[in-house]
Amino acid sequence: MPITAAQPFKVRQYAGEIILTAVRWYLRYPLAYEHVAELLAERGLAVDASCIWRWVQAYAAELNKRCRPHLKATNKSYRVDETYIKVKGQEKYLYRAVDSTGQTIDFLLTAKRDAAAAKRFFRRVFRSSCNPIPRVINVDKNPAYPAAIRALKREGTLPRRVRLRQRKYLKTSSSRTTGGEEAYLASQGLRLVSKRVANTGRN
Repeated sequence: MPITAAQPFKVRQYAGEIILTAVRWYLRYPLAYEHVAELLAERGLAVDASCIWRWVQAYAAELNKRCRPHLKATNKSYRVDETYIKVKGQEKYLYRAVDSTGQTIDFLLTAKRDAAAAKRFFRRVFRSSCNPIPRVINVDKNPAYPAAIRALKREGTLPRRVRLRQRKYLKTSSSRTTGGEEAYLASQGLRLVSKRVANTGRN
């Protein structure tokens, strides 16, 4: 059912505050729908896990759209990485970008790990008015990244002044020291987002 500004929770059995609290718990913390149902039960609310799943499907995207303009602005030093995960038994790749402070810029789930997938992800990042055009993009040695960036520069989506910097161990290193900071920020965020994407397929 479409969400309207006047009555976003029309025909819902529970109050909007309850629905938003449950959705926020699921999106913010590494919880399954059953765990959120248990937390609500402890507060006297009998809500089935499948109901919480429907709330997440209905309101998560809308919350993201409405909250994103109010988030702290990201800086112009991007760290981009991807990780392999399984969603409903299918092999997928999760791309994610963070800035130098670790703040999430965007993420995208794709079926392949190639130049086309990387290009699709970068287009998603750059078309958002909330994201500044980067000064530098730090990536690992995946050859898909240079190919995607060259294509975006040729078509004018990305200014030619933007630098692409490749580092061999961007994804696998976990050091916070200079040279491993990008790896830590990207890989730590990927772990959290991976759990959220994988759990979305439950129930």
